[in-house]
Amino acid sequence: MAAITLTNLSKAFGRVEVLKDINLTISDQEFCVLVGPSGCGKSTLLRMI
Repeated sequence: MAAITLTNLSKAFGRVEVLKDINLTISDQEFCVLVGPSGCGKSTLLRMI
């Protein structure tokens, strides 16, 4: 059973699309780590969840 499921999640600030068609499934008792360079959208994704 999935604890978190995101399907086709997108985010834009004005006309600037920063996240596009994000799909993510995190199962119960599973760990997930977001890794990437500064400004790639990690914090934006976490705030949306």
